[in-house]
Amino acid sequence: MQTYKGIGSQVESALEELSQEEMADVKNMSEENLSKEIGNVKPGEEKKIVEDAPVIKIVAVILRTALEGNASDIHIEHTGEKVKVRFRVDGMLHTTIVLPINVYGGIVARVKILAKLRLDEKRKPQDGSFSANIDGHKIDFRVSTMPAYYGEKVVMRILDSEKGVKPIDQLGLSERNLNIIKEAIKKPYGLILITGPTGSGKSTTLYSMMNELDKESSNIVSLEDPVEYHMPDINQSQMMPEIGYTFASGLRSILRQDPDIIMVGEIRDKETAQLAIQAALTGHLVLSTLHTNNAVGAIPRLVDMGIDPYLIAPTLIVSMAQRLARLTYPTCRKELPMDESVRAQIEEQMKDLPADFRPEIGDKMYDIVPSPECPSGTRGRIAVFEMFKVDKEMQSVILKNPTNAEIYRIARKNGMLIMREDAMLKSVQGLIPFTEVYNFNNENE
Repeated sequence: MQTYKGIGSQVESALEELSQEEMADVKNMSEENLSKEIGNVKPGEEKKIVEDAPVIKIVAVILRTALEGNASDIHIEHTGEKVKVRFRVDGMLHTTIVLPINVYGGIVARVKILAKLRLDEKRKPQDGSFSANIDGHKIDFRVSTMPAYYGEKVVMRILDSEKGVKPIDQLGLSERNLNIIKEAIKKPYGLILITGPTGSGKSTTLYSMMNELDKESSNIVSLEDPVEYHMPDINQSQMMPEIGYTFASGLRSILRQDPDIIMVGEIRDKETAQLAIQAALTGHLVLSTLHTNNAVGAIPRLVDMGIDPYLIAPTLIVSMAQRLARLTYPTCRKELPMDESVRAQIEEQMKDLPADFRPEIGDKMYDIVPSPECPSGTRGRIAVFEMFKVDKEMQSVILKNPTNAEIYRIARKNGMLIMREDAMLKSVQGLIPFTEVYNFNNENE
């Protein structure tokens, strides 16, 4: 990959150092730097860690290269023949560095020391985190280790807390959807739900919504697992299931903290769902996420969890779903006349949408042309949304017949565009490649 050109020589020089015989010099140079790390190592491990000093350099090269390449995750895995380092960039994994097996133990030990994990525990998964100052920039790394066939697999999630939270109008929301959200977060109480799979940008949207709230006159409390970005003027609490501090127990405690607005990282079980609904009923605005495929599926999912429809109807304000699509790089957009087959495809997709809500397609579209700055034509990602408000008509459906088909019919009647259609409109505007549209199925039908 173009982004990672030049990394090989840095890793090679670090590997050469590892195989050099002049280890005494390396020890003397490194002991002072390693003193803090060695303090965390159990007796008998000190010599091994010091001898692997160039491993420190290899790990530093991996972290820096991931940051320069805008990676969101780093995967370090032992394949039996080699050690693969893969970076996830814009949702896709790429093998970036291949290392010999003899450095694997040192790299895993180095990452574990940084994340304050147990070096001697290799049989079960561990989670930890560490921060690094890179070019005066504070970066947080969330570390997860898991036993695998040839040894532990290490995954690091990169969180750049200084990038800040995106303003809500930069998330890729259409004018209609932006107005629905702005109206919803001004309500004094109720439940706002964001649905989607892991890695679909739900947390980013939640943080953007919280950033819009009146932090001065409201007590905003969040329960998160983990806290991904530190937000000023919001009381963020990290869940610790291992000591019994879960979303459910946290919600119970939060209500004694006199909150106005509560953010619950995820509704995972019936108890959390009941407490979130109860909090919304008793005068709190609750924002949370749920794992379902689409916005319509959130209501049947809550019913499946054991929540009575008569409690959902008066509390749910908005249900929304989102996914991420690759963003076209600005210099790679080429304007073309509208392809009639594309127009026909969009019109066919939207034929069951009332005429008043059908968007104008226009007479032009965009193609992707690789440019010297961006050979792939895409860089970064943007969210694709679908959402509906719960009005009197929707409340009646929730009470009488909360099925996917009936909820979809009413949401559609009131102008809801599904994610596939939102992706189509973004592709016509040149924001995403048209090929991205095929990643979105008609899950509501």
